[in-house]
Amino acid sequence: MPNYPTNHHLYTLLWNKYRPAIVKLMADAQEAPQEYTFQPHEFKDVNPKEKGGYWFTMEVYKGKAQNNIKGSVVAQDLLLILQKSGRALELFETSKYEFTLDKQFTFCVSQEPVVEETEEENAEASDTQEETTEAVATEEASSEEAESSEEAKEETKEEEVKEEAEAEKKEA
Repeated sequence: MPNYPTNHHLYTLLWNKYRPAIVKLMADAQEAPQEYTFQPHEFKDVNPKEKGGYWFTMEVYKGKAQNNIKGSVVAQDLLLILQKSGRALELFETSKYEFTLDKQFTFCVSQEPVVEETEEENAEASDTQEETTEAVATEEASSEEAESSEEAKEETKEEEVKEEAEAEKKEA
């Protein structure tokens, strides 16, 4: 049985052909998700017997897949090509992207901004938390003072009522 060489990067030529368009879709995805419909023969010509199908979902942040794409050579090759694009790497630094290819060969790119807290924001959050803690403590103290004040008023009223009752007894 002859040993045939296997090509591990079957789809890189296809993805490389569309790389400029995909990077543009990524940039435009900041406004709204973007779509492009491939011709099925483009994938089927590369590998007509793709196990598991051609469809995939891949989430990428900072140039790395955030989900498991080991089962999709199509997704792995797309990531490989995008990692060679300087513009794509720039976009990956500030946002998380989701790439999907469905069974109808519709390719979707959506973007989700990633908010990283800076030291200044962390300090502000800490200050806000301290202020909240102080406000709660002050409120609790005020509440306790109000309760003790109410108790004192009730005790004073009770004493006045007792004194009045005793005065009425003496008069009677």
